[in-house]
Amino acid sequence: MKYILSLLLSLTLYGCSSNDELPDIPANAGEQQIYEEAQRYLRGENFNLAVRSLQQLESRYPFGKYAEQAQLELIYAHYNAYEHEAAVEAADRFIRLHPQHPNVDYAYYMKGLSAYTGNEDVFARFLPTDPTQRDTSNAREAFAEFAQLLSRYPNSPYAADAEARMVYLRNLLARHEINIANYYLKRGAYLAATNRGQYVVENFEKTPAVADGLAVMAQGYILLGLDDLAKNSIDVLALNYPEYPALNKNGQFESVYTLDGLQRSWVNKASFGLFDPPQAPQFDNRPKI
Repeated sequence: MKYILSLLLSLTLYGCSSNDELPDIPANAGEQQIYEEAQRYLRGENFNLAVRSLQQLESRYPFGKYAEQAQLELIYAHYNAYEHEAAVEAADRFIRLHPQHPNVDYAYYMKGLSAYTGNEDVFARFLPTDPTQRDTSNAREAFAEFAQLLSRYPNSPYAADAEARMVYLRNLLARHEINIANYYLKRGAYLAATNRGQYVVENFEKTPAVADGLAVMAQGYILLGLDDLAKNSIDVLALNYPEYPALNKNGQFESVYTLDGLQRSWVNKASFGLFDPPQAPQFDNRPKI
């Protein structure tokens, strides 16, 4: 793992150092020449130089025949250079300057895509991480941007991809709420955990996390001594998710803390509570990788 991190860091630093030079474009270069250089950088995936070339083109020829296209391609170049905030700013600027442009839907799409990957870096693309454990502000922003695209341009060629990403983001946000609920269970904040579970059930229906939300509610109500509410949650869980891991074949809720009371291990009983103390369970019905 250390070797991989060192290699990635070296490649990143090398890429940055190789892009420090300004584009080799003469001061008297024409509009088409600068545009063709920018295209060469884009094709070669040298996005830092592509950004500079496109900015230079717009600066020298703000009303030229390539100006609008350069502004669109600048969004793409910023995004691929991991400059997500700059990509959003470039997209906002294009939307403001060209609200009736036939490709303005692309700018809306790239705003969502930039927010979608806004908290990633080069290492996140190579090393496995759980995005539901990270800050979800970018996910919420991306969801809103994609929703705006679908609202304004439902027939856009980017609509299908945006909708698919919204499904993923909704699942991610629901799972993030369950992570918080599990944390509250660990900390003994049972009411807060129960409220989080209920929030998932009520606001993220049809996501995989709903089953965990019901389990959190059942467990929270048990720990709060609200057995009737716990039983209702268990009944709903058993009816809709009969294969849920915390349910036995009879649909009864199996946990350290059940409606029948605290279930202590024989080690805990034999040591008079000194060893193997009961821990609040954590709910995550995602397939184990």
